[in-house]
Amino acid sequence: MSTMTMTSSAAGNSTIPGGLASPSGSSQSHASRRLTNRMTNRYSVNAMYSLAAEQDVELEDELARAQKRLRDLKSRISSQSKKNFVLERDVRYLDSRIALLIQNRMAADEKREVAETLEEIDEESGLWPDERKMNQYANLFFLLQSEPRHVASLCRLVSLAEIDTLLQTVMFTLYGNQYEQREEHLLLTMFQSVLSAQFETTTEFGSLLRANTPVSRMMTTYTRRGPGQSYLKSVLADRINSLIEHKDLNLEINPLKVYEQMIQQIEEDTGTLPPSLPRGVPPEVAAANADVQAIIVPRLTMLMEIANTFLATIIESMDTVPYGIRWICKQIRSLTRRKYPDASDASICSLIGGFFFLRFINPAIVTPQAYMLVDGVPAKHPRRTLTLIAKMLQNLANKPSYAKEQYMMSLNPFVENNKVRMNQFLNALCEVGDFYESLELDQYMALSKKDLQINITLNELYNTHSLLMQHMEVLSPNEKHHLRILLDDLGAAPGQVPRKENRSIELPLYSRWETPIQDLSTALMSDSVTQNDINYMEAKSIFVQLLRSMPQIADKRPIDLPGLAERAATSKDPVLVRRGIKVQALLSELEGAGVVDLEDNYKIIQDEVAAEMVHLGNTKEKVVLETRSLEAVYKTICDHNNYLRSQLEQYKAYLQNVRLTSSKEKGASSGGVGVVTVNGKEKKQIKNQVLGPYRFTHTQFEKEGIIMESNVPENRRVNIYFNITSPTPGTFIIALHFKGREKPILEMDLKIDDLLEKQKDQQAMLDLEYVQLNVPKVLALFNKLFSKRR
Repeated sequence: MSTMTMTSSAAGNSTIPGGLASPSGSSQSHASRRLTNRMTNRYSVNAMYSLAAEQDVELEDELARAQKRLRDLKSRISSQSKKNFVLERDVRYLDSRIALLIQNRMAADEKREVAETLEEIDEESGLWPDERKMNQYANLFFLLQSEPRHVASLCRLVSLAEIDTLLQTVMFTLYGNQYEQREEHLLLTMFQSVLSAQFETTTEFGSLLRANTPVSRMMTTYTRRGPGQSYLKSVLADRINSLIEHKDLNLEINPLKVYEQMIQQIEEDTGTLPPSLPRGVPPEVAAANADVQAIIVPRLTMLMEIANTFLATIIESMDTVPYGIRWICKQIRSLTRRKYPDASDASICSLIGGFFFLRFINPAIVTPQAYMLVDGVPAKHPRRTLTLIAKMLQNLANKPSYAKEQYMMSLNPFVENNKVRMNQFLNALCEVGDFYESLELDQYMALSKKDLQINITLNELYNTHSLLMQHMEVLSPNEKHHLRILLDDLGAAPGQVPRKENRSIELPLYSRWETPIQDLSTALMSDSVTQNDINYMEAKSIFVQLLRSMPQIADKRPIDLPGLAERAATSKDPVLVRRGIKVQALLSELEGAGVVDLEDNYKIIQDEVAAEMVHLGNTKEKVVLETRSLEAVYKTICDHNNYLRSQLEQYKAYLQNVRLTSSKEKGASSGGVGVVTVNGKEKKQIKNQVLGPYRFTHTQFEKEGIIMESNVPENRRVNIYFNITSPTPGTFIIALHFKGREKPILEMDLKIDDLLEKQKDQQAMLDLEYVQLNVPKVLALFNKLFSKRR
């Protein structure tokens, strides 16, 4: 079985219920008996050999190359998803601190913390745990991965402040291989445990899964993994992009806002307001205005049409919803029925919708830029339309209650017309099979792997260790439990290392209590799987591998199995020779046992090999299609990574400007030549260095998404350009010019503080009267032009 490439990556420590230490040497036989009792071994071994033939690492045919590309791509998506998760946390943290920094109200230790968040990790610095500790961590994380109940309990015990760091380790490290069946199933097992506990402790039906708890944070984080991102992009991106193209389409239906917009338009057009249209009216007066009603009615129709297209697209995507998300929906339905047997179908569907729409679909509709579905922030009107669509879908998914926003009652026909359709969809989402039997085989197969490992940072390692120690009495009260034994051996957790020293390490995973399996097929032998079964399945697997290695004869029918074996055994390729000789011996044994017959050209095995080759041809097409789809997802994730990095660069530039300015002021106050510190080195600064101007056309800014909206007539845009200069650190001037005119039409003096504060307050637009610019992209441009030139 050396040629097998299993999709598993670690095995389960579940030999004895409760995880108590077992007598040495008994674990493998016990696991084998348990597996035999619960599964049809012949089917399992057959699947195992088919997998071996399908994923042969020594083959170099088109399927093998396509599979390798797909595996590499999935691995890169998993790795990049984790990097983005960490970067998003850093950006959120710095967003929350920047206002204090701007207002100079930050304590010294807080400033140090901000500076550390921006430090690059030095892979050469820092200390590794010694070999003994590494072995102990290898045992501990093997146990945590293969027995998800421990992690599930820990997730319920930690505080909201601690959950994000733990989720990083759980979602992107411990179960970080997001497309690997065994890890995905183990993670879902953990979710089942967490959800069960949530249902047990919740006293009111209405509060189930609604509040911002560690459990709800877990569910949201799970949807942000690769498969969830891929689904959102394939289902929602085109629909959202076609909507936001209509920048001027205003579908506001809140009567108060419609009234305000109406009187503003009248004032702009006529220069005055009639006495019958006072400012600052209450909502009921605005709603009763006949002109407001006339504006709203056609908007309601259009909104319902758009919402129907979104709903239809989502319902039609049923088969592409990631298995894990559907399985969580299934658990919500199952747990609700168990705890509340009298709950109506509509009530249960509202809980399922509370996860699928509230935590997964609607956040992506409301802020598509954060989910990498669009380039840049949508313009004001489309942004509002998307918010209204999300509200409509959420009201439909919940048992609708419009008490908070009376004006949404006007959209009630959408809810009434689609209630049945929505509940059918939410129930159908739950109709997926369980994975327990395949997981048990995967767990068992994992014991035959030699390269089980995870990529983990030192701080993830130490933080998880620390949390386990804090809650050890609850997690593992019995001193004979495996978890307790491992934690006692490890002792106290080391403190967090400085960010600069927080290196990643490849941590191998293995168990102190499980015996590695050398030969899976022999280990799985039982009353239902004989040696003849093993020989037959191995022979079939080898014939498939030989046909894939010799494509020039793969299409000939009927397949001459003895001729194929002879050709391989007498070739010049040592791998083919070994396989040819092996399969000749297997055929001879099978014929002697009466399993196959030379008289009919081994028809039974010949037909199965031919069917397997057809299956592999279909597999290749699926692999190529999946690769194309995931390449787009990977590119989007990388683009988002670049965007997040540019935000961090802006913060770095800002901090550097603060230091430059304060150093300069000190130099000036002392009456000498200003001395500034840049990257740890002192430089003399005699006077301000004016940088720029840098020139950009209107077309360039539009193409790069810097211009969000433009009031410049189309025929004049070719004559418009922008000059950007930086007279002092942290100060920028944008001048808007018309070709042929010496003086600018408009100049705006900007401070980086103001732009960063706008970004922190999620004000995406900078109004230059004639054009509206995208704040994050303007910041990124300033950073690119000036940060490295001072």
